[in-house]
Amino acid sequence: MANARDRDRPITLGDILNTIGLVIVAIVFIMPIFWAILMSLKTRADALSMPPKWLFVPTFEHYRTVWNEGSLLDYTQNSLIVTLSATAIGLMLGVPAAYILARRHFRGKRTLLLGILSTRMIPPVAFIIPFFVIFTNLGLKDTYTALVIVYLTIILGFVIWMMRSYIVDLPIELEEAARIDGCEQWQTFRYVVLPSCKPGLATSAIFSFIYAWNEFLYAMVLTNRHAKTLPLGIYNWVSYEEVRWGELTAAAVLAMLPVLVFYLFVQRALVRGLTMGAVKG
Repeated sequence: MANARDRDRPITLGDILNTIGLVIVAIVFIMPIFWAILMSLKTRADALSMPPKWLFVPTFEHYRTVWNEGSLLDYTQNSLIVTLSATAIGLMLGVPAAYILARRHFRGKRTLLLGILSTRMIPPVAFIIPFFVIFTNLGLKDTYTALVIVYLTIILGFVIWMMRSYIVDLPIELEEAARIDGCEQWQTFRYVVLPSCKPGLATSAIFSFIYAWNEFLYAMVLTNRHAKTLPLGIYNWVSYEEVRWGELTAAAVLAMLPVLVFYLFVQRALVRGLTMGAVKG
């Protein structure tokens, strides 16, 4: 009935302006991706022509070059190892911490929460030199371990605050009923709290994965060769002498594909998690 009423409602000026605004916003976000795809299919002469050519004969030579010479599979493997490790460890450490911070009251709790939040407020560039010195002295430079630890400094704060907001809004009566039935605190957390927070878990995992997959700055400073991730594989096509735009954009398009496929599978869980988080309380 509501859908029928919406269809029968006359279109107003506000509806038209909203639609125009949404189209403009969509174009702003889609245009860089569209332009990168076009550049990856152009020859070098077409890519550098002014004014830009919109009609041209496409070529896949840049994709062949990137695939054969760019060590793309090695960089992708490194990104998967670092990203999945950081995401999994972030959830394993962050979710129990969020539960304690949501349900326990102790001295210094607000200060601790503020300290955790500050990891999201301080610019990452402020930590580059300390991390570089520490990992160099420990012999961890250019290792997966260094990147995972660095990414956890960002991911943990996000997971703790995201999951804490879900757990705080869960009815405490559910946990009390479980304890009356004989469940210990760990069992209550595992069998009552976690299933009730699935949307929050999915949202935290998705955002953590995307952050670690796309991170560039720390990876550039803390790796040389062995642990280079996919964003650095794209940057390899930029040198002091020239920017190989065809290979650069082809590598960028190939790097986007795993994230786009991943998002297609998880977009429903992401929207559900964000929506539930917005209407809670």
